[in-house]
Amino acid sequence: MNIAIVTGASAGLGEEFARQLNATAELDEIWLIARRADRLHALAEELTRTRSRVLAVDLTSAADLQTFRTTLDTVKPRVRWLVNNAGFGKMGAFDSVSTEKNLEMIDLNVRALTELTQRVLPYMPADSQIVQVASSAGFSPMTHFAVYAATKAYVVNFSQALGAELRPRGIRVTAVCPGPVDTEFFMVAAETGGRKSPPMAANPVHVVGQALRDARKGRSLSVYGAPIRLWVAVSGIVPRALVLRMTAWFKKEQLARLQ
Repeated sequence: MNIAIVTGASAGLGEEFARQLNATAELDEIWLIARRADRLHALAEELTRTRSRVLAVDLTSAADLQTFRTTLDTVKPRVRWLVNNAGFGKMGAFDSVSTEKNLEMIDLNVRALTELTQRVLPYMPADSQIVQVASSAGFSPMTHFAVYAATKAYVVNFSQALGAELRPRGIRVTAVCPGPVDTEFFMVAAETGGRKSPPMAANPVHVVGQALRDARKGRSLSVYGAPIRLWVAVSGIVPRALVLRMTAWFKKEQLARLQ
């Protein structure tokens, strides 16, 4: 049985990945993973071309992860697509975000992504895809987004190294690095109670469409939009001190717009 596994499938980019993979003829089933079972079931009813399996899993819970591992070991599927999308960020000064939330970001964005990749990898044949949802924030340090940007830097570097290791096995790894996307992300991210995305936020349909095309072409990075591609290009050239000043101004503007 050929399957796709999509984490964080209850909203945003994860939901859109599931929708677009639903039209993929190579798949027999899509495993939808997130904490909100009601939203997963609603999405499963929408995905009429490919069967769906709802797995209400909290990826920060050892017990829930064990349940997922048991399902994986029992079914022994051929995983053609692994989309590690689950993650979140908190915007604000480092010490204005609770210790619990900072550690939860690291646990979900880094540890859970790494564990899921390693657990699923033995079930992935040649000509399969791993899509790791990172961020353009992963290319530079960011004030008022310090922990989130650091976790996404891990995802970018991990994905590119893993891709080089797995290339001889025919398994492709793509890190998806968008800028702001019009999803629930900023509702969660804004410590100040923000409820809307920045005005330049990209359409998730377009971001996911490009990500899937880039993954099929074997590209290690998928960066949507000319401004974000420019940012990724210059972030490795511009001195870090200047980058920090630029990101400090940008985050201040974002926080102001999210009030």
